[in-house]
Amino acid sequence: FLVLVFNLVRICSDCTGYPFPTAPPVDPFAKIRVDDCGKTKGCFRYGKPGCNAETCDYFLSYRRIGADVEFELSADTDGWVAVGFSSDKKMGGDDVMACVHDDNGRVRIHHFYNVGQWAKEIQRNPARDEEGVFENNRVTCRFKRPVYVPREETIVDLHLSWYYLFAWGPAIQGSITRHDIDSPPVSERVVSIYKYEDIFMPSAAYQTFSSPFCLLLIVALTFYLLMGTP
Repeated sequence: FLVLVFNLVRICSDCTGYPFPTAPPVDPFAKIRVDDCGKTKGCFRYGKPGCNAETCDYFLSYRRIGADVEFELSADTDGWVAVGFSSDKKMGGDDVMACVHDDNGRVRIHHFYNVGQWAKEIQRNPARDEEGVFENNRVTCRFKRPVYVPREETIVDLHLSWYYLFAWGPAIQGSITRHDIDSPPVSERVVSIYKYEDIFMPSAAYQTFSSPFCLLLIVALTFYLLMGTP
């Protein structure tokens, strides 16, 4: 009996993988293309003017593929990046898709529903064909979800227009924590998946002199300095 076992082990060590098949190779993550923004997909960029999917503080793209919408998300974080679909511009009662970097180095797609200021994970996850990567201190992912869904409180119909909420932040043992900035960016108007635009939103560091109030203040100070004090 021992001789038979020895011979079986020797034979299996010489075989070409059977009965121990190896896992299929994993395709590398295809980089997000930004030259398609506003043409074949819609994009939102938040950060430094001229930034792309690898340099923006936050990046999102969407495009229709048959009965699905494909989303691409990327953010300057080692934790998570998410998009929320909201009927207003406030957090609460929102369908949220998040790409979370876990302790094993993987990026997985999770589904949440905002209950007030708290994100509750929902077991029913509409994401499919998901893929993600953590590189250069960035979480990047790509996934699809159906345009139409049966009536469900926590999953919105994407053929309708929604405000998009953009957020990202750290994660602890694969669980999301509070977003990085106190007031995450929100789309100025509702977003339609049937309209492709390339929208840039400057981050706080580049908004210093962009508001009318700041410009008025600069003019007033300049006038005061030129005229001098009485």
